[in-house]
Amino acid sequence: MFGRFGWAEILIIVVLVAVLFGHNKIPTMMKNLADGLNVFKKELKADKKKSDKKKKVEKKK
Repeated sequence: MFGRFGWAEILIIVVLVAVLFGHNKIPTMMKNLADGLNVFKKELKADKKKSDKKKKVEKKK
């Protein structure tokens, strides 16, 4: 419906974000985003290990 974003639309969005949040807050936001993604990845790995362990127990039965 909306199609793909072109380079002009992406540039406009980046400029709007920079204006709205200011140059001081953007690095903090990116750090928080990266921290959140790292926690998410860690939880996914832990969940996978847990499910693999559960599969091994079920195979032994």
